Amino acid sequence: MKKLLFTALAALACTFVRAQAQDVYTIGEINSYQAQPAVLEPYKKGMELALAQINLTGGVGGRKLVLVTRDDNGNPADAVRAAEELVTREKADLLMGGLLSPVGLALADYAQQKKRFYLATEPLTDKLVWQNGNRYTFRLRPSTYMQVAMLVPEAAAMKKQRWAVVYPNDEHGQSAVATFKRLLKAAQPDVEFVAEQATPLGKLDAGSVVQALADARPDAIFNVLFAADLAQFVRAGHARGLFQGKRVVSLLTGEPEYLDPLKDEAPQGWVVTGYPWYALFAPDHDGFATAYRKRFKDYPRAGSLVGYNAMQSIAMGLRKAGSADTEKLIAAFRGLEVRTPIGPITFRAQDHQSTMGAFVGKTGLYGGKGVMVDFKYLDGAKFQPTDAEVKKLRPAAP
Repeated sequence: MKKLLFTALAALACTFVRAQAQDVYTIGEINSYQAQPAVLEPYKKGMELALAQINLTGGVGGRKLVLVTRDDNGNPADAVRAAEELVTREKADLLMGGLLSPVGLALADYAQQKKRFYLATEPLTDKLVWQNGNRYTFRLRPSTYMQVAMLVPEAAAMKKQRWAVVYPNDEHGQSAVATFKRLLKAAQPDVEFVAEQATPLGKLDAGSVVQALADARPDAIFNVLFAADLAQFVRAGHARGLFQGKRVVSLLTGEPEYLDPLKDEAPQGWVVTGYPWYALFAPDHDGFATAYRKRFKDYPRAGSLVGYNAMQSIAMGLRKAGSADTEKLIAAFRGLEVRTPIGPITFRAQDHQSTMGAFVGKTGLYGGKGVMVDFKYLDGAKFQPTDAEVKKLRPAAP
């Protein structure tokens, strides 16, 4: 009798677990939370805000969204192990996340091997949707190519002939510099690149890098350094007078995650991409920023916006697909339109890249901290290759 009762209870428990699983969509998210906290703490808060708003209004088709996160330690192998755990143990319906480009590429490869939907949220490498693109991987954030293409017209307008470049010696940094050189050369054929400093990510020898750039006597500098490397570069550059009389074009530097830590040491007059949340007054952004500040008693960063847009995109994709079936999600995301705090975006069918744009402006100082001024929002749809170019870049992806 006890054996029968135990069997019946076990069966009931399994039925209950299955019923619970059917009432939710489980999203498995992987990121470098310990390695890059300045970016990823705001990012996680943005996801949590969107998740709360979505579930408060009934979820997706009556099913709540559940977010399960794992840390990849900034390591591609750890990211793949985390993805496998999320899929097998946590029964994740789909995967999302990634910040560093090598991690994003590893997760995209895992998604292809396991035939799992993956939304890359933060990685910037162009390979993610082009050379290494696959049917299972989509990307939210504007890519390296897109953001560099937004900056090149500003660089060409400076009419400076001698340029130096400095960048982290990884796939993102290498790709950013290669694209900048190619596009600037096309816009200004007489341009020269007189110095190049490629540094290990997170291990910048700021003094020697700044001195090498100064010795080349450039008219202008293109910078791709970010996070702690950027702060060290700026401080050493100020100390040695590197930036005096030179124009600087700098990728990502206008994002609060990187500008705020510099405080009154923030550079002035650099042309940058970034996120001037404090000067955006459109109703959708007001609603997002107000809700974020109320929930977290803090202001949003660029990562906050990316995390929020990522979760809203997942919800919209699930709603359109009507399920978490991988093939249905792929079909739903191709051409998916999503309303975001900075305007509508679309996930392109031809390469799975979203049209999320970026703000381009100049750095300035206000109240003892760095800000963006004279900025404008550039639609990502206008800074992408043609369909014919995409076919050449993405020949093997179905």
